[in-house]
Amino acid sequence: MKKILKIGSAFIGIIVGAGFASGQEVLQYFTSFGLIGTVGAIIATALFAYLGMTLVRLGSRLQTKSHREAVYKISGHYLLGIIVDYIIIFTLFGVGVVMIAGAGSTLEQQFGLPSLIGTILMTILVILTIMMNVDRVVAVIGSITPFLILGVIIVSIYSLLSMDASFSSLEPTAKEQPSALPNWFISGINYVSFNIAVGASMSLVMGGAERDEKTAKIGGLVGGLGLGILIILSHLAIYSKIEIVRNFDMPMLKIVDDISPVLGVVYSLILFGMIFNTAVSMFFAFGARFTEIGSNKYKMFVIITMIIAFAASFVGFTDLVAFFYPLIGYLGLFLIVALVYASIKMPSAKKEKESS
Repeated sequence: MKKILKIGSAFIGIIVGAGFASGQEVLQYFTSFGLIGTVGAIIATALFAYLGMTLVRLGSRLQTKSHREAVYKISGHYLLGIIVDYIIIFTLFGVGVVMIAGAGSTLEQQFGLPSLIGTILMTILVILTIMMNVDRVVAVIGSITPFLILGVIIVSIYSLLSMDASFSSLEPTAKEQPSALPNWFISGINYVSFNIAVGASMSLVMGGAERDEKTAKIGGLVGGLGLGILIILSHLAIYSKIEIVRNFDMPMLKIVDDISPVLGVVYSLILFGMIFNTAVSMFFAFGARFTEIGSNKYKMFVIITMIIAFAASFVGFTDLVAFFYPLIGYLGLFLIVALVYASIKMPSAKKEKESS
């Protein structure tokens, strides 16, 4: 059970970064469609549970050390395999850049510090952490996640109990919020597709570190369900406070700060930790795709990559989310097709053992 919870917590930590923990993703993908966005969040929960289970299970089955091995195994070495591989590569770097920008926005909104301080701090922390081995990186990622889960639950309960208006009166304001997607259904699918593209590489590597396929499978399922529940709770919290948070980069942080400035500081540190989680996952897996983990070449590659990502982060957090996330979501559909195909084609561990 301990291993299952560790994997589930790490899976959530890999995916939950600046966009989700801040509420910016949830606002753009679900709340901007009003209450019907809740249905999109429920659909996303079911898909996350299935795909999370499939990803970590595949990693365990194939004992993979980078996403490249798994992708070409399940998609073939021709067109689909090449497309999926490069989509993941693009995703790892793009989302990593968004995380660095998110670190700057968090410290700027909460503490009034120049965003440059947050981006520099995050860049240094990520470089230092990536120099560790896989097990220690997974442990670091998983250890911060429970604090976010507790924070989201508390904020959601507070927001719903302290509503000053009815849901129906908030609907027009919610629907005024910008979204890059045409409707709630496509938005829900796109959100899952985007996040699976984000989490695929590190989830496969994490699964590869677990030899018991059943443990890996259940851990991925628990992580996917947990992530979906957090999405639904965050959406309802932001919807209920939409009049207050609509103009903020970090809507969840604004809600917490209104409850108590002290809690705002605590949540901003949790948010910074979740941004750190995803940034580490992205750049760790990005480096693993091109070089051998732990080698001198790997360390130099990561340092150069981080310098480039730091420079790219100055585009701005909200603009990066609006551009990168929907685009990666559409591209990530190729990965989902490959995963569904692989889960159907892949025999159970029991059948594989009997045939050998």
